[in-house]
Amino acid sequence: MPGGGFCKLPGGSVVVAIGLPDPAGGGRTVRVLVHAANRARALTRLRNLGLRAVYLRGNTEPPTPDEITAVLHHPDGLLWRTHEPLAQELWHPIRALLHPARGA
Repeated sequence: MPGGGFCKLPGGSVVVAIGLPDPAGGGRTVRVLVHAANRARALTRLRNLGLRAVYLRGNTEPPTPDEITAVLHHPDGLLWRTHEPLAQELWHPIRALLHPARGA
């Protein structure tokens, strides 16, 4: 499974990037970005959404500057996309991962 990592921002908050298996199945992995006050709160935000087995071990794949910009400009501060993005795949809000459109 892909790794994850974090980056501490000048204001003291952090951006955490973590690779997870797709909760909807399908065998793909997704990269989730979370902006929070600290690493523990970032992981708690994910666990509160139902992603119970979320752990950050090490800092093997910290968020890139583009990923940090994306999550900081999103109102929820919580985004995802496939780990190996398709051509020009944009970031999606977390609700699109946890509650995919019915009938799609």
